Amino acid sequence: MTSRTLRRRLHHGDVDGKKQEHLETSSGLDGLDEPLLGNYEHDDRHSEGDTNEDLWEEERRKEHLHWTLLFSQLIAQWAQWFANIVLGSGSLIGRLLPFSSYTQRGQSNKLPPLSLSPLQEERLQNLRQRLEVPFDGSRVEHQDALKQLWRLAYPGRELPALKSELWKEMGWQGSDPSTDFRGGGFISLENLIFFAQRYPESFQRLLHKQDGTRAEWEYPFAVAGINISFMLAQMLDLQSGKPTSLAGIRFLELLGEDEMAFDNLYCVAFHMMDAQWLAKRASYMEFNDVLKSTRTQLERELALEDVINVRDLPAYNLLKR
Repeated sequence: MTSRTLRRRLHHGDVDGKKQEHLETSSGLDGLDEPLLGNYEHDDRHSEGDTNEDLWEEERRKEHLHWTLLFSQLIAQWAQWFANIVLGSGSLIGRLLPFSSYTQRGQSNKLPPLSLSPLQEERLQNLRQRLEVPFDGSRVEHQDALKQLWRLAYPGRELPALKSELWKEMGWQGSDPSTDFRGGGFISLENLIFFAQRYPESFQRLLHKQDGTRAEWEYPFAVAGINISFMLAQMLDLQSGKPTSLAGIRFLELLGEDEMAFDNLYCVAFHMMDAQWLAKRASYMEFNDVLKSTRTQLERELALEDVINVRDLPAYNLLKR
């Protein structure tokens, strides 16, 4: 497979599928608006040897699926309407089930912005400033951060040049890691360094793919990490004035308890993604589906009422220091 093919990108919307997906090939640097790995679309055309009977059966199957989808959408719309009436009425059910409408509607559900404390405002502003910093391979501090990541990943090994085939061992797609940051920015490198420092055992196990039965074509570790940074920023609605998604609002509550909540949540998400990868027996081309499943699971855990700190998330128990 050529390097050009490996660099195909998939633009995707939210997990609930409300936005359409499309593939494009990119060779330049982009902003914080796209992940770095994606699926190939399959050609569903019939082979020339299909019989008329096979074609007729296929058409019947498609028609059945079409009507099943319409029927399920109708039920979903009716359930949504009913939930809006019941949950919005202040009834006992509404008070007992504050998150049920979110569970049905997902990330698209918008809530009133949270009233932030001065501490939350300050920490949110600091996080947004970090998100706005692009990776710049010409800056000495960014070069030093890459070198630090190598030393944490491979203690005792000789540090390679900033452009070297050895970087591919860490899961960069080419010999120059600076070309892989695209949508992640400098914060994605900071996240990887934080992961290696705070949870070194988990970092090493994921880097070297030591858990479970691995695929023949594994996800590239470093580039996957950049994708996770991108996914979290999108999921938590951090580009808006004030997050109005449930996940974003719950995150602001966590941020009030932990200044490094984003970085800790990143570590949880990375380990959660690897667990999803193993459970699905996934391979490289399915990475984007695994990332979507990871986002869905993370949103569900953030919606739990007893979560007031990242350490309260069930998936936090996956991490090992």
